[in-house]
Amino acid sequence: MESCPPEKIIIALDGFSSCGKSTFAREIAARLGYVFIDSGAMYRAVTLYAMREGAIENGVVDERKLVAMLDQISIDFRFNTLRGASDIYLNGEMVEAQIRTIGVSNCVSQVSSIAQVREKLVKMQQDMGCDGGIVMDGRDIGTAVFPRAELKIFMTAEMPVRVQRRYDELKAKGEEVSKSEIEANILSRDEADQQRKVSPLRRADDALLLDNSRMSVAQQMEWFEDVMCRRVCK
Repeated sequence: MESCPPEKIIIALDGFSSCGKSTFAREIAARLGYVFIDSGAMYRAVTLYAMREGAIENGVVDERKLVAMLDQISIDFRFNTLRGASDIYLNGEMVEAQIRTIGVSNCVSQVSSIAQVREKLVKMQQDMGCDGGIVMDGRDIGTAVFPRAELKIFMTAEMPVRVQRRYDELKAKGEEVSKSEIEANILSRDEADQQRKVSPLRRADDALLLDNSRMSVAQQMEWFEDVMCRRVCK
């Protein structure tokens, strides 16, 4: 990690779920010509695999069974020219839509709290970013995956805003879920992410705080460009 070339920096973007981290990170990557890596999607992919293979039943994770399966899991990202973003592939299968369901959302925090899962995915994420020129979003990018990242941002937003964003995302995909169910899921994930023993969600000491509750994507990019200029273009 420390040998990454300075001309292509690592941008670590952490924060709570449904704060628009991935949308923001994609815009940054497109603007800079960097690679965007959605670390949360990787944990969702592992969760999807566990559900398919019987390591998760009725919302309960069989940790021992899942850990035994980890060597069978391969994850990579491939750029999709039609939508101008990268899709995630699980063992060669594109699973971009399947990992975004409420069923996966309800179990992903349990899966991401397993030390062996985090160890495997953190190593994969560090390998993906060792040459710099990446924007990676998640829960522990600036604290555990790339603690020496040149630019760290921590995102948050008010709960009603987060619920509405998640509701709109699911509705656009044809999934009918109530806002009360979404809020319960978000609250549960927040608690699990912040309380887990391995790499809990927290703001790195040197991370800039961005509350985007009342900001459009364009306004967020204006904020970012100012930050990038002050932090990097010296």
